[in-house]
Amino acid sequence: MELVKAAPMGAILTFVVALAIGSQGSRGGQLAIYRAELYQYDVWWSWPLFFTATALAWGIMLLQR
Repeated sequence: MELVKAAPMGAILTFVVALAIGSQGSRGGQLAIYRAELYQYDVWWSWPLFFTATALAWGIMLLQR
């Protein structure tokens, strides 16, 4: 159940970090930040950062048990 709750937290953290790094023109090296277009909006995203942020949130939630 914690993994289900950790996924939105990972998405929020990914969006904030990718927006801060990607909007400055950087790709973030190993983070592989790219600009994705959703309908008419540009969204900065990184799959490696999402998986890392989700794992971090999941670990924190497991520690709080």
